[in-house]
Amino acid sequence: MRLEPTGTLERVEQPTHDHSPGASVRPQLKEILDHHGSSRSELIPILQDAQAAFGYLPRDVMADVARHLNVPEASVYGVASFYAQFYFEPQGKHRVRVCRGTACHVRGSARIRRLVERKLGIKEGETTPDMLFSYETVACLGACALSPLMVVDNTYYGRMTPERADAVLDEYMRQARRR
Repeated sequence: MRLEPTGTLERVEQPTHDHSPGASVRPQLKEILDHHGSSRSELIPILQDAQAAFGYLPRDVMADVARHLNVPEASVYGVASFYAQFYFEPQGKHRVRVCRGTACHVRGSARIRRLVERKLGIKEGETTPDMLFSYETVACLGACALSPLMVVDNTYYGRMTPERADAVLDEYMRQARRR
C-alpha cells in the first residue's frame, strides 16, 4: 500500500526573543540573576524569585534565565512545569486553593469547591477577569485534621462549610473594594 500526502505544511513564523549575550533583560530579573549568580543549582531559587517579582513566569523571563545559566530553554521549562508552585499565566492577587484529598472529600470539600466556583464565576485553574482571585484544587494540603480545608494565599481555613467559605471570600472582596 502506498500512502500519498494529503496536503502541504506551511511554516508559521513564531515571535522570537533575542537570546544573544548582549540582549536586554528586564531590570527586576537582572537584579535576581545578579543576586543568584550563574550556577545551575540556582535554577529553582531564581524561578521562585522571578515569579515573586512578576506574579508568574513569562516566556521571555524563562528564556533569559536559560541564557544566564547556559542551559536550554526546554530545561528551564521542564523544571518549572514539574513543580505546581510555578505558573505560566498571570495569577490573581489572591490564590484560593481547596483540598480534594480523601479526608477533605469525605467531609464535604466538593460543596466548598462548588461554592467557590459559583461565587467567583470561574472554574479550577482560572483567574477572575478583575485579576483578584485565581482558583485551584490540590490533592492534599497536609492538614487533614482540619478538613475540609481552604487556603487563601497562605492562610489556612479549616473545618470549612459552604457558608464559611462564602464569608471568607466576601471578606477578601470587601478588603479589595476598600483599596
